[in-house]
Amino acid sequence: MGEFWPVADLLTYLAGSWRVERAVRDLANGAEGRFTGTTVFGPLEGAGLLHQESGTFVWQGVARPAERTLRFLPGPNPGSVLVRFSDGRPFHDLDLTTGRHVADHPCSADLYRGEFTVYGEDRWRTVWRVGGPTKDLTLTTDYTRVAPGQPPISRLSPKS
Repeated sequence: MGEFWPVADLLTYLAGSWRVERAVRDLANGAEGRFTGTTVFGPLEGAGLLHQESGTFVWQGVARPAERTLRFLPGPNPGSVLVRFSDGRPFHDLDLTTGRHVADHPCSADLYRGEFTVYGEDRWRTVWRVGGPTKDLTLTTDYTRVAPGQPPISRLSPKS
């Protein structure tokens, strides 16, 4: 996909709306799913951004609405943030000053390892590898900036 694209100010880079396409693969049984939707990074009271994701998740032929909320708080430098769950619990750090970052998140006995890559002004990707006694998954998410005036993806029309 090309070279990494360094981000000097991560909160400014993320602000706005992004189209989201996520492929989920269960490596244990080969099952696959897909999430299609929108992530909006909007102002967070105090400092940072509120990440609100909504769309449709299709798993084994069944489509369901899906959403999640995260908090992106200022990190130790402008190219970094501290990512928190909606209730304030720590999720992971994120530093994209080089255009690439790897973060770990232990969850019970499983380990989530995320690789974040920025490919340009309007495109970035995350790949989470989840391994442990209860999960063996990959989640690959592509983000494409929604241009001003361009409608976001509809929640009711998932991509096949």
